[in-house]
Amino acid sequence: MNRASLDKRPDEVATMFDDVAPKYDVVNDVLSMGQTRRWRRVVVEAMDVRAGQRVLDLAAGTGTSSEPYADAGINVIACDFSLGMLKVGKRRRPDIDFIAGDATRLPFADNTFDATTISFGLRNVNEPKKALAEMLRVTKPGGKLVIAEFSQPVVPLWRTMYTEYLMRALPAIAVKVSSNPDAYVYLAESIRAWPDQDHLASWLQESGWEKVTYRNLSGGIVAVHRAHKPVSGNAAAIANQTGPVAKLRRNITRPAS
Repeated sequence: MNRASLDKRPDEVATMFDDVAPKYDVVNDVLSMGQTRRWRRVVVEAMDVRAGQRVLDLAAGTGTSSEPYADAGINVIACDFSLGMLKVGKRRRPDIDFIAGDATRLPFADNTFDATTISFGLRNVNEPKKALAEMLRVTKPGGKLVIAEFSQPVVPLWRTMYTEYLMRALPAIAVKVSSNPDAYVYLAESIRAWPDQDHLASWLQESGWEKVTYRNLSGGIVAVHRAHKPVSGNAAAIANQTGPVAKLRRNITRPAS
């Protein structure tokens, strides 16, 4: 896969998100035509956590994705590498714990969280496979991981139309509504370069996660992947027993959209 569009240094990406933090949520609503809220509701439903449990929300940004958990009495940690995003979120929701952290070197102990989630942020991590391994480390045995990420539309014609929107219409809209349009050019390129649903599922299995499933949303524009940390045994050993992508794909179940 060509990851040329993701060659920015982590500090450059963090600065980019700092710049767009004040209007980030509003711009996302505009660019997704209001679909962002629906996608996030599906993630919360897939997490299926209850009051008293501990949740790690990675790439939480301003905390929009963390709010449903906090409102339900769930102990949620909103973690992001952009200090600008975290500051905006803390001003808006001082009741939520915002912590700066790198997804590839999480500042949490092993087996800390009942569930971990990351929405629309994994593709911005410099080493996504390393991040998946870190999420496994900090999640309790038997705990769940839910990932929402842009993916590949399953219908060829729809895929072509979507790619045209990403590379032409999205940057043009961003010029009108964002303080840093170049950031959205980078985001569009990162979406186009990101692997498809099956490849992300295989990464999860290779990282030691089990019971990997995914659900396509909006025709595959977004995919929500779910996985569990093994209850017993060595996750690394389990990961080493997996085969190539083609074999792994046969073990992946796809719930109905």
